[in-house]
Amino acid sequence: MKLLGWWLLRHGSNHDIWTNGREQEPIPRHNEIAERLAKKIIKMARKNPGNQ
Repeated sequence: MKLLGWWLLRHGSNHDIWTNGREQEPIPRHNEIAERLAKKIIKMARKNPGNQ
């Protein structure tokens, strides 16, 4: 996500909150996440890139 202009805003209890300066997205903090969720996160980050 960093390559797409997103950065870590803060840590939540079970999620990290990432932002691109306009939008925020909670990302689960687990050792592994499901492939389906990973693809969703990547798609969202590409659709809403931050300032690079």
